[in-house]
Amino acid sequence: MEASATRVLRPHAELDLARTLGPMRRGGLDPCLRLWAGECWRATRTLDGPATLHLRQVAGEVRAEAWGPGASRVLDAVPALIGLDDDAAAFEPARPMLRDLARRFGGIRMGRTGAVAEAVAPTVLEQKVTSGDAHRSWWLLVRRLGERAPGPDAGLLVPPSPSALAATPSWVFHRLNVEGRRADTLTRAMARAPRLEETTAMAIGDAYARLQAFPGIGPWTAAEVALVALGDPDAVSVGDFHLRHSVCWALAGEPRGTDERMLELLEPWRGHRARVIRLLAAGGLHAPRRGPRMSHMAIARL
Repeated sequence: MEASATRVLRPHAELDLARTLGPMRRGGLDPCLRLWAGECWRATRTLDGPATLHLRQVAGEVRAEAWGPGASRVLDAVPALIGLDDDAAAFEPARPMLRDLARRFGGIRMGRTGAVAEAVAPTVLEQKVTSGDAHRSWWLLVRRLGERAPGPDAGLLVPPSPSALAATPSWVFHRLNVEGRRADTLTRAMARAPRLEETTAMAIGDAYARLQAFPGIGPWTAAEVALVALGDPDAVSVGDFHLRHSVCWALAGEPRGTDERMLELLEPWRGHRARVIRLLAAGGLHAPRRGPRMSHMAIARL
């Protein structure tokens, strides 16, 4: 199927497409985003309607194709999506370990989708449950309330609209393994989706304040959303079950950590703390696991 619109971009520096867009994917079976080394298919909603975006890296170029009513709008957003305007000039790795990671993974950029409500929905599902549980709930939710994406990929789905999510009754969420607290947080936020989208035009501090003004959205959720939708290079997910341990292990050799200790260790890179965290993750620097893992929650059976 011929694309509605196409564009070719020529990045002036190294770009690792898969690692740059990785935080935007919700598990390996995300029905809205398919991602491989050098290639991506993404379905999204825009002010002009749904759109599908296909990106390929070929011979130093990024070739973009788009389908659907929102094709022109998603093409206009590609530079921001793949982080071509990401400014890392002030980032000083300092430590030999970080300098090595920055050299090895120099193509990681801080991209942004600009789609805040679209980031809030799956992030709320990830609150206080395992990533596997959250990703399965997202897959089920999109399959139930989403729609076929425009373009040639029949398996790609557009995320549910905020209005559809806001109108979804609690029993539907329960069947999708989402308990009442997360369901209420999600439906209330989607009912005021325009207020979420306004954060794209705010200073980052004001954007965090707006996000956390929504009931059920705290520092962890706000940081996860800001990383994906706003491209915040300083986002730190305080309250994350694993992150504090991994940062403390990588930067201080401490196998267990606290949020306070994590923030202390990251302080020298304030303004670029998310960049440091991304590099540590790319380098596989995770704390050694101790004790039982978080268990699966079979909410739908209750």
